[in-house]
Amino acid sequence: MLALIVAYTRNRVIGRDGRIPWRIPGEQKRFKELTTGNVVVMGRRSYEEIGHPLPGRYNIIVSGTRRFEAENCTTVGSLQEAIRTAEQNAPGRDIYISGGAGLYREAVAFVDKMFVTEIDAEIAGDVCFPDFDAELFQRTVEAHVETGMPDLPSYDYVTYTRKRS
Repeated sequence: MLALIVAYTRNRVIGRDGRIPWRIPGEQKRFKELTTGNVVVMGRRSYEEIGHPLPGRYNIIVSGTRRFEAENCTTVGSLQEAIRTAEQNAPGRDIYISGGAGLYREAVAFVDKMFVTEIDAEIAGDVCFPDFDAELFQRTVEAHVETGMPDLPSYDYVTYTRKRS
C-alpha cells in the first residue's frame, strides 16, 4: 500500500515556522501504530524537525541538498526514487509519505490511501496541505475524539481510500 499520513486543520494548515503548531494527545501514537514496521518517506525539513530516524521503520529522506545516513535511513533525490528504493529495500512493507507539503502535493495524485487527522479548528500557519478532489476517494471517519478541553479542539481520524474504476 502506498499512503500518506497527515494532520491538518479546517483551513488545511500543517505547519508554522517549521513546526507543527499543535499538540494532540494520541496523534503521535496513531502515527506510530500505522507506520511501525513499514517505510516512512519524508522531506528534508520534516526530517530535520524530528532530528533522527524514526525507530522501527525504514526512513527515506527526500532531499536535493543534503545527505542523511544512519541505520534504517537513506537519502534520495525524488519521491519516485523513494518509492523505488522502498520497494527494493523493504519489499512487502507499506509506504507512508509523512510530509512535507511538497511531497504531499506530489503524492496526493496517486496514493492508495490518506490517513488524516482532521482538526476541528482554524489555526494560523504558513504551510498547508494541498487541495485534492475528494470525489476520487471514499471518506471513512474511523473515530471522533472530543477532548473536552477549551484549548484543545476535537478531531477526527479519517481514512480516504482511492476509488478504483
